[in-house]
Amino acid sequence: MKLLSILSTIFICMQLSTLAEAKTPPLYGEKVTVKMETSYGNIILELNNKKAPVSVKNFLSYIKSGFYKGTIFHRVIKSFMIQGGGFTKELERKTTMDKIKNEADNGLSNEVGTIAMARTGEIHSATSQFFINVNDNANLNHTSKNPRGFGYAVFGRVTKGMPVVNKIKLAKTTRKSGHANFPIKPIVIKNISIVK
Repeated sequence: MKLLSILSTIFICMQLSTLAEAKTPPLYGEKVTVKMETSYGNIILELNNKKAPVSVKNFLSYIKSGFYKGTIFHRVIKSFMIQGGGFTKELERKTTMDKIKNEADNGLSNEVGTIAMARTGEIHSATSQFFINVNDNANLNHTSKNPRGFGYAVFGRVTKGMPVVNKIKLAKTTRKSGHANFPIKPIVIKNISIVK
């Protein structure tokens, strides 16, 4: 009888725990909207939390810490993409968090207006840097599990502000401190915030 009572109590506790978990809403929904304020204007992005949860969580962590304030778009190629999120105006590399898993195999494509994680030649090496595609860059999509074909993880898209993106892509560039395609006039990311 005593054993039955203990088992019954355990069962009830498990049921309550499951119920509590079911009622606890996720931190964010499938889509998360953020506003990127730049010296060229504002860009509104919709992040795909369902298809790219690791990349979105990582990006939001940097946003919430204020990491992106005062960073720049340091690589601009008008027929390819605009890249930022890693350097200050003085070209100082910011200290980042740990590298994250590459989610390039999530089915999202590097199409015009999408945002993806920048990385080195190492598959799982993305940290804070991102790029916005200004062309349909199918060559950046996931095609295989090897380093050559793994691709770059798309985690969202521009919903408003493509004129700003297109203005940035036309910025005149030079080579500076080993960086090619570096904008002559700094393109500053003033802030990125989560839109409630």
